[in-house]
Amino acid sequence: MRLLKLVPDNTNLKFVALRKWAFGLTLALSLIAVGLVVTKGLNMGVDFVGGVLIEEKFATPPSIDAVRSEVDRLGVGEAAIQSFSDPKTLSIRLPLPEGGDEGATNRLVKKVSDDLAVKFPGATFSKYDTISGKVSDELISKGLLAVGLAILGIALFAVVRFEWQFGVSTVVAIVHDLLMTLGFFALTGFEFDLNIVAAVLTIISYSINDKIVIDDRIRENMRRYRKMDMREIIDLSVNETLPRTVMTSVTILLALVAMLVLGGHVLRGFTAAMILGIVVGTYSSIYVSSSLLITLGLRAEPTPGKANAADGAERVGPKTPRA
Repeated sequence: MRLLKLVPDNTNLKFVALRKWAFGLTLALSLIAVGLVVTKGLNMGVDFVGGVLIEEKFATPPSIDAVRSEVDRLGVGEAAIQSFSDPKTLSIRLPLPEGGDEGATNRLVKKVSDDLAVKFPGATFSKYDTISGKVSDELISKGLLAVGLAILGIALFAVVRFEWQFGVSTVVAIVHDLLMTLGFFALTGFEFDLNIVAAVLTIISYSINDKIVIDDRIRENMRRYRKMDMREIIDLSVNETLPRTVMTSVTILLALVAMLVLGGHVLRGFTAAMILGIVVGTYSSIYVSSSLLITLGLRAEPTPGKANAADGAERVGPKTPRA
């Protein structure tokens, strides 16, 4: 049986030769992402801003302005209305009713859904979620803390396991992936809720897993080929791990595309974030963090003080590339 190979054996692509273009592209995209977040902002979900989120399904695609006008007429507060990829379904976010108890919330939801059912024949209430402002503040702080601790822990691991240059390049790659994700959500207007925080943490995990594999191979090759130029070592290491990187990314993308198509609008934001994360995570592992090691001054030649210890660790690897 012939094994499936997405990347031919003995691939010898010159990734490092494109590093200046990659750095320029990365910087430009990062600035655009920051600009989008600052100017357009994120469509924060009810998890973070608090309030009541009502999901209403209509018989035909409604006019958002008409729905907003009708909800405003009810005097239940300023409504934020957004359509899903299914144009017949709208999310209506409202401030918490006075009292904020479950009874008041149920009355608010019933008032809105009953009115829309009359004004838009065929409109049906799907579900609602509610969360208080205090809880949303705690979610924001804990979400930021979770992401920050994840980045710090991973950077410390890279510094302890490898060299400080690997720790710096790891943080740069993570920040790049985060900016691309935030910019994507600012551009598309997808709701940013706790599911997306989970997606961001998953993206970080995937990106770091891919990066650690490449970094480990770079370190092995630095010991094996001490006289080789660092550019050649990085190109060799990335090419050796390329089959694994491509196969892993493609198989995960196949599953995510199936979720995007068949998972419905509830999973759409999460799935879109994951797909973007796989693409930018793979890019940053290959073109950003690895090439950045050269800029940070990483050298294959061991320092004199470490030469003796390194001699004992030197190994002769197989002559055929490993996946």
